[in-house]
Amino acid sequence: MTTIERLWEDFELPIKDALHYADGRSYDVALDSAAPGGFSVLSPFELDEMPEGDPSWVSAVDGLAAADLGGKGLLWGGEGSYGSERFIARLTADRALIWAMFFAESNPFDRIQLSGNVATFSSTSGFEITVDIDDPRAPAPPER
Repeated sequence: MTTIERLWEDFELPIKDALHYADGRSYDVALDSAAPGGFSVLSPFELDEMPEGDPSWVSAVDGLAAADLGGKGLLWGGEGSYGSERFIARLTADRALIWAMFFAESNPFDRIQLSGNVATFSSTSGFEITVDIDDPRAPAPPER
């Protein structure tokens, strides 16, 4: 079991602007309103190098919005422990993590709009990010 899977069992994510996959891959991300989708995926990093024994490096997450994908799982978005945090995640049908993205300094996500395999997550402040739910590292497709 990977570090991110162990954290997800307790609905926790690292307090770091990052994209995490259940298989252990992690990437720095940055909110960027000029980038396709509203964010940029940056360099990979090793989650196992973060201080696992320090409880201040993780945030408990709580969902405010969900989109059912039927047999393909669930999209979930919401907030972290500290109110200025937000996250989005794709889960399997039995709620295991596929991938999750966390932002430490922003407003919670409270709406999800789904069109095919493209989801737009909207925050309580009106900020949006758009992702390909099958590959959130891929640039978001142009709006139709």
